Amino acid sequence: MSFKKVAVLGLGKVGHLAAELLTESGFDVTGIDARPVTGAPFATRTADLNDTAGLKDVLAGQEAILSCLPYHLNIGVSTVAHALGLHYFDLTEDVPTTKHIRELARTSKGIMAPQCGLAPGFVGIVGAHLADQFDKVRSIRLRVGALPQNPTGLLGYAFNWSPEGVVNEYLNDCEVIEEGVLKNVSAMEWLETLYIDGMQLEAFTTSGGLGTMCETYADRIENLDYKTMRYPGHVKLMNFFFHELLMRENRAEAGRILTNAKPPVDEDVVYVHVAAEGWQNGQLRRREFVRAYYPIEIGGKHRTAIAWTTSASVVAVIEMVRDGQLPRQGFLKQEEIPLEPYLRTRTGNYYNVGHRSRHA
Repeated sequence: MSFKKVAVLGLGKVGHLAAELLTESGFDVTGIDARPVTGAPFATRTADLNDTAGLKDVLAGQEAILSCLPYHLNIGVSTVAHALGLHYFDLTEDVPTTKHIRELARTSKGIMAPQCGLAPGFVGIVGAHLADQFDKVRSIRLRVGALPQNPTGLLGYAFNWSPEGVVNEYLNDCEVIEEGVLKNVSAMEWLETLYIDGMQLEAFTTSGGLGTMCETYADRIENLDYKTMRYPGHVKLMNFFFHELLMRENRAEAGRILTNAKPPVDEDVVYVHVAAEGWQNGQLRRREFVRAYYPIEIGGKHRTAIAWTTSASVVAVIEMVRDGQLPRQGFLKQEEIPLEPYLRTRTGNYYNVGHRSRHA
């Protein structure tokens, strides 16, 4: 059965835009935040989002939840969604949170779909699409970088994404498949150089970006990994900051220092570089999906690249579930979502129109 009522929890840049896109797509949206929000084109209310017990009353009458909250709140939110029999979607890259949601999905009445953002999320959908074009796939490499278009300083960075999330990605172990073996490796390692549209970038391991792909491709693939892309020199400085200065021992303070030094910018770019290699008709081939996504105007407002790519990714998935193109019960892996129908949704189409050459 289709559904219409969606509660969006957390109305920051990404959550607010996701609520707007859902409204445009015909959903009956209620945006919920700890602070009052005015002037939104959807209903809003305030609630203590740390109060899991109180959330049951707040979410009464809803059919689906999209959590755009910090990852550490999603265990509580997903548990409430499960208890109420609601569809659940989020943007988390946190591995323990996803494992909790997966357990809930065993007995869920609705779909439990974490990791619906950019990475994990969109890039996993693209990676699986490329891999499916081979008779036998040997490697999938996923690379994403959310960066300022006009970087300054040695770090060449701006915190347009959650500092808490970035710090965890830089410090938590990373799941990979290397030479057919599933293993964990340290973050900020395996440094490589690549180019997108002539722009030199470096890429290095960070945690969470693969979502459930290692499990899906275990025993089927030789190499699978996810890396974050940055401007050259970034990872050397971050290793110095976290490990030589021991800032890894105080993640909250590390996030505060970094965002104070490198606040968000309006003119950003999201680089995506996904490649798969394998055999087709007996010949070894390589297929790539390489894009640079820039800010666009949605609803008459300038939207940063990281905000619209993340928001559009999850809203496209919600549209597909509503329209019967994806299951409406159990656990949803991102790599199970077909790319072409995804890009044909009202919101997924932003990925078709929102990229351009740096020289255009």
